[in-house]
Order: sequence, then structure tokens, then C-alpha cells
Amino acid sequence: MSASTRVRLLRGSGVLLILLGIVHLVATPHIAALIRHSTSTGTADELVPPMLLNHILVGLLLFPLGYLTFYAAPAAAASHAWAQVIVRATALTVATLPVTLLALMGVRYDAPLFMLGTALVVVASAILLMAAFSKTK
Repeated sequence: MSASTRVRLLRGSGVLLILLGIVHLVATPHIAALIRHSTSTGTADELVPPMLLNHILVGLLLFPLGYLTFYAAPAAAASHAWAQVIVRATALTVATLPVTLLALMGVRYDAPLFMLGTALVVVASAILLMAAFSKTK
């Protein structure tokens, strides 16, 4: 793979991770509302705070993960060791997400934000794995 293609793919993956963080944060109030409408008040009071913590934490952590991938892309394409570690660790971590989603949640959800988030993580995962472990020509 050429260096310029590798940089574009890695940077594109970084942008996809940032977009996934945005989708995650946008979905958060919708999930809280769903919990409040689907459960009793007492149950909602117990379920909403940990869900909010989880969604906000993960959504925010996707921003630096995406930024680091974007930032490290040119150095990774130039085979700098520090950048290779960043993009490969990110690629392996992100690659576990589609598998984990499928194993734990199956295919029963069809909410638009869930589908968008799933699509983003699958595409980012595939691109990251390909670009992070390719050799630069």
C-alpha cells in the first residue's frame, strides 16, 4: 500500500472514530428517555445514571482515540515505531467492538442511531486493521 493511501485510510479511520463519539453522545439522551418511558420511575432512577456515565465516558474517549489515529497517520506510514504502536493498538481495540456488539446484542436493534454507530464501528475497524498492519511501499 502506498504511503499516501495509508495516511488517507488511517486519517479517515480517525475521523470515523470521532464521528462515532459524536453519535454516541447524541444517542445518550435518547437512551435515557427510552429507559424512563420503558421502566418504572424507581428503576429508571437506578438505570439512567450508570448509562449516562457509560455513554458520556465512552463518547468522550472516542475523541482522543480518533485524534491520535489521525495525528499518528503520517508517522505510521513512514514506519515510525511510536506511531505504529498507536495505530495498531487502536486497530486491534476497535476490531473487538463489532464482534463484541454482535455477541452481546445480536441483531435485534434497528434504531437509526444504533445502526449508524454500528456501521461506523464496522467500517472504521475494517479500514484500521487493513491500514495499520499494511506495509508502506
